[in-house]
Amino acid sequence: MQLSLWWTLVGACLLISFTPGAGAISTMANALAAGWARSIWGVLGQQVALVIHIVIVALGVGVLVATNHWLFTAIRWAGAAYLVFLGVRQWLDRPMGSAQLEAEVAQDTAMPSHLRPWPMFRRGLLVNLTNPKAIVFFLAFTPQFIRLDADLLTQYAIFTITVVTIDVIVMWFFFALAAKGLRRFMREDGGQRFVNRIFGTLFVLVAGLLVFID
Repeated sequence: MQLSLWWTLVGACLLISFTPGAGAISTMANALAAGWARSIWGVLGQQVALVIHIVIVALGVGVLVATNHWLFTAIRWAGAAYLVFLGVRQWLDRPMGSAQLEAEVAQDTAMPSHLRPWPMFRRGLLVNLTNPKAIVFFLAFTPQFIRLDADLLTQYAIFTITVVTIDVIVMWFFFALAAKGLRRFMREDGGQRFVNRIFGTLFVLVAGLLVFID
């Protein structure tokens, strides 16, 4: 991949990653509930989903999803339903006392099951994987940076590494750190309820956008 083309890819990836969506909301929710360091598990789950999307596009299956209305709609509704589930659970989460909050951040065994590494990883994976628009997006986006007269495997490797690296940096060092600044506010029960309901509402709104906006 030419250096000028790669820099264009970097700029496009930064713009895409900084655009708030379900992944950003999920990352911030994880950082608030489990701490900045542990939120990386959700971020890594999101990256595995991105790699799967890229592989799907590279294999040509993305064309099927993009052109099959029923398949696209089914995946879209499944993704929306999952986001609504996350939003409702966020709304219903009970506030923790400040001592309990600090204990749960300090010790994995004290963490509620949904805030342990594997559930966070799985949640991040499903949030991105059940968004069929990501496949359609990569179907349109990827060919702009792939040249058929050069080695395809190397180009896809560079493309994937660039996309994943930038998304990890933006999710973990921007969105998760932004949420970290709210942790003092989260020490109070009222603050926890307020933030939980804000993020719960955002999950549901994103679900609505996923379903109703073409």
